[in-house]
Amino acid sequence: MIAEFRLPDLGEGLTEAEVVQWLVAPGDSVALNQTLAEVETAKAVVELPSPYEGTVSTLHADAGETVAVGAPLIAFDIEGDDPPAAPSGDEQESSAEKAQPNLVGYGAAPTSSGRPARRARRRSAAPVASVADTAVLEAAPHDATPSVAVEPVLERPRSTPPVRAYAKRRGVDLVLVAAEVGDRVITRADVDAYAERIGAEPSRPAGAPERETTPISGTLPRAEGRPRETRIPIRGVRKHTAAAMVQSAFTAPHVTVFHTVDVTATMEMLARLRDDRALAEHRIGPLAVVAKAVCLALRRAPGLNARWDEESGEIVEYGFVDLGIAAATERGLIVPMIRDAERMNLVELSAAIRALAETARAGKTSPAELAGGTFSLSNIGVFGVDAGTPILPPGQSGILAVGAVRRQPREYRGEIALRQVMTLSLSFDHRLVDGAEGATFLKDVADILEDPGRAMLLS
Repeated sequence: MIAEFRLPDLGEGLTEAEVVQWLVAPGDSVALNQTLAEVETAKAVVELPSPYEGTVSTLHADAGETVAVGAPLIAFDIEGDDPPAAPSGDEQESSAEKAQPNLVGYGAAPTSSGRPARRARRRSAAPVASVADTAVLEAAPHDATPSVAVEPVLERPRSTPPVRAYAKRRGVDLVLVAAEVGDRVITRADVDAYAERIGAEPSRPAGAPERETTPISGTLPRAEGRPRETRIPIRGVRKHTAAAMVQSAFTAPHVTVFHTVDVTATMEMLARLRDDRALAEHRIGPLAVVAKAVCLALRRAPGLNARWDEESGEIVEYGFVDLGIAAATERGLIVPMIRDAERMNLVELSAAIRALAETARAGKTSPAELAGGTFSLSNIGVFGVDAGTPILPPGQSGILAVGAVRRQPREYRGEIALRQVMTLSLSFDHRLVDGAEGATFLKDVADILEDPGRAMLLS
């Protein structure tokens, strides 16, 4: 019996997703909840588990193609006359006791209430490779000779979604890389080392549109082999970010104010915290202090922790701070949230920022972590930039860009001294926030950074 699986709603009202790569092929046998593919929405890379147990019949989309929610994605050949339907949203609400929702809202009910254990990774001891493994080896470059014997892998190699996508672009099969590095998580460095050894060139995903290039002519100087023009499809996170920024720029009247702050006292405090054995492992940085200062300063600036509700004709002020932290990733700019940041102390904020950044770099940020937000921070200082005019995330009335910390000569206690300074750039929605409130907020943040002890008066 043929059963069709349609692309489910991955949350947050997203209408489409791009197939990053398939992890199964026609003819493969799949188990219930086995990962079928990785798809990229406008917000995150998501792994799709199988709602059926059977044999893959047809893939309705190639890697690189965009599929609408509800469109056929894959077909299965399953035993029996009536295939078990993948639970819909309504069925989940009416029979929650029959199926425990997983990431995308379908899957098998758990068999026990105990803590789930990671399944041991198994390698076959059989001396003869399977047909699938033989096909992988035959497809590999003929001059590639693995340094260790390749055993047939019964589970896909351990790696993160960005690394798997990167390996596909490099034309490297992770099965062969896993045979060399052993049973551990494969990194980009592993892929690069293998590709360099076999002389692999980057390749586009199957089915993805080719980049159109125009050869350069004439006498214009250029790098050897570099095309005059490269066309890159606009999709995924970059497409979503572009649309959001255009919407924000042309609906909210932006105003940006700047203030250069002497943060010497803050930097000295952080140095003392790093020397404290009880706090050394937390690696508290300037961004965590700025985040804490923002949460404290927002108490006196409710307009900067609010949104403009055009439909209802109201200004909605929040009694909590869901702090967005802008993160630059390989997939583009994303702004995941630290929920209820105003309740966290400095150590907790530092840990939350570090975890958020690691998750974003690994491509594991979920759509739920990108939803909402009441105020945002953008740490442009990590790129050596002093100031800028950040654009508001849609639905927010304030964003603060944090510049680089630099040693500069300044007047200090009647003398000229080298001090550590930082420039803060605050953009706000002038419909909700007037100049006085914006300036007061920025000065409150600056006062805390100039004298961290002032935070004790506001905590």
